[in-house]
Amino acid sequence: MAKSEECFDVVVVGAGGAGLAAAIEARGAGRSVVLLEKNPQPGGSTAWSIGSVTSSGTPHQRRRGIADSPADHWADMPGFAGDLDGRDNAALRRVLCDEMPATFQWLLDSGVRFMGPMPEPPHRQPRMHNVLPNSRSFIYHLTRRAKRAGVDIRTGVRVNAIVQESGRVTGVDAEGEGGPVRYRARGGVVLAAGDFTNGAAFKARFMGPQEAKVEGVNVTATGDGQRMAEALGARIVNGDLALGPEIRFIAPATETLVRRLPPWRWLAVFMEWAIDHVPPMILRPLMMRFLTTALAPSTALFDAGAVLVNRHGERFGDERDRPAWRLPDQPDKLGYIVIDAALAQRFSAWPDYVSTAPGVAYAYVPDYRRNRPDVFAEAPTLDALAARLGMDTAALARSAREGGVRPLGEGPFVALGPVRSVFVHSEGGLMVDGEHRVLGADEQPLPGLYAAGSTGQGGLLLKGHGHHLAWAFVSGRRAGRFAARDAARG
Repeated sequence: MAKSEECFDVVVVGAGGAGLAAAIEARGAGRSVVLLEKNPQPGGSTAWSIGSVTSSGTPHQRRRGIADSPADHWADMPGFAGDLDGRDNAALRRVLCDEMPATFQWLLDSGVRFMGPMPEPPHRQPRMHNVLPNSRSFIYHLTRRAKRAGVDIRTGVRVNAIVQESGRVTGVDAEGEGGPVRYRARGGVVLAAGDFTNGAAFKARFMGPQEAKVEGVNVTATGDGQRMAEALGARIVNGDLALGPEIRFIAPATETLVRRLPPWRWLAVFMEWAIDHVPPMILRPLMMRFLTTALAPSTALFDAGAVLVNRHGERFGDERDRPAWRLPDQPDKLGYIVIDAALAQRFSAWPDYVSTAPGVAYAYVPDYRRNRPDVFAEAPTLDALAARLGMDTAALARSAREGGVRPLGEGPFVALGPVRSVFVHSEGGLMVDGEHRVLGADEQPLPGLYAAGSTGQGGLLLKGHGHHLAWAFVSGRRAGRFAARDAARG
């Protein structure tokens, strides 16, 4: 079937945070821009995130009298990488830290609001800012800004291949409701299609066959940008590094209150004021609705003696020895964390918490009892707990006797779950230069091809909360500007 063609100055692939930033900046430079998204609406992994952004030199820091700088931020980041620091891209780390203060202000100018900053060692200064009221605020405000600027946003369009002619990238081939379309780019193509946390082939290749069984939090993060660029000779770096596998509670069947809050600017401004002025005893119940969504249970539960069983009530290995790697082999890939009365009491108060969102709050057993009845079961005996969860009574009793650190004690007993094993994000991005141009097999830029966000991470290590989103916005803005520059040069 013959392809129809459309021509723009800049073509952006992926409408998450990085793609929206690239499209806005390219359009702001006076270029015509089309933004292509395979999903029904913009969002990407940005919409699934907790919503932390880490930056120095913010108005929030200045209001608290915090003296901070991009140079100090750059110097502190290796503390998160640890032994992996030698694999970091120090030049791109400099770009991130130097550009983030202006990008933070750009987000504020777009209507996004934050609380913070929050401390997160080894940062020497509080730099982590949490978005209000939720991470969808990024997508809501940036989509509105893109539309106001005149960006042509096309959803439900899957990009299948990059078009290269006479050694230069000149567009992409895509498929939408109307059939195949070739989108030509006079200036450049920006790949901002996310990571490959749900790309089984990439995970098997870089991490191993067991990791390939683990799903990503964002099920549509399949490494489309990396796959298409590799066909042109591009190279993926740090593909073996990822946050995960880790155990997380399943998401609520219906969204929590905070996730349902509309990302209106006036609401975010009110929440920002409330966090500083409303007494904690009033504010905490609201924060718990956010915290008890789909976060990771603390590994301290297993260190203290909690037992991890599958849906039949059977233990499947040492709870302290990488249980997230074994969970995908269990029935339905699901598990339950079982604790006795003593552990339930212990994990009802500081310093023993069930889960946390850094800089926000801590959630305890009573919080899950109140806010997540779908992942909380309690019974006076193990037999009653097994009956409630549909488990084999003998298998659960045997698991309790075997125990983890110790056998489980007296009831009532609590089961937290189902839990599943997931990848949150991967570090495997295309190698790029300081202008976010994708490098080919000869380590030279592929003319006309740029990459941003996780797709164009370039070996940059982004451990620590708030760095992935910061890179998405910084690299997206820059890639969009450079692609627009190419269009202006003709």
